[in-house]
Amino acid sequence: MLKTDIACPGLADLIARLDRSVQAGSPQAITAAVKADLEDVLGNGRLSLPSSFTVPRADHYARRLLHRDPQGRYSAIVMTWGPGQGTAVHDHGGLWCVEGVVDGEIAVTQYLVQQDADSYYRVTPIGSLLAGTGSAGCLIPPTDHHVLANARPSKASVTLHVYGGDLDDCKVFLPATPDGRYQESTRMLSFSE
Repeated sequence: MLKTDIACPGLADLIARLDRSVQAGSPQAITAAVKADLEDVLGNGRLSLPSSFTVPRADHYARRLLHRDPQGRYSAIVMTWGPGQGTAVHDHGGLWCVEGVVDGEIAVTQYLVQQDADSYYRVTPIGSLLAGTGSAGCLIPPTDHHVLANARPSKASVTLHVYGGDLDDCKVFLPATPDGRYQESTRMLSFSE
């Protein structure tokens, strides 16, 4: 649902674009269209988030709902990353995702996650990049495992994530064995405010 109690120039245009883009058909077509939307809107400074969305938290990155499609086709979440904040290796709960940088720089590392016979996982980095303001990337299961981290040492960074539904939980992978294998757990997700 649109938060009508906040002033957010550019949000109505973004929602109209996303409403069109999620009708593109396949997850590949949808994410390509949403990626183009975010790159245009964020790259040209057409979305101005209220300060309540861009304030970092001291304990971990902030996660705030910007818009939930009334038909359940997508949700738009703003995440604010303080210096040194990042995620564990995680997936997106079976949903496609497009992530765009509103402000700052985000380090992104993609991983190949493979389960062993004993229920542990081998987690191998397969690529990394530094994403700056206006850039966006797509993730489609099952190749959606990654880590995000604020790349600015003394300032917050802000990202906008568009998911193909409500992301209420995800799988996280944490180091668990002396030989470098990981254990999977389900993390329930909530909003910061």
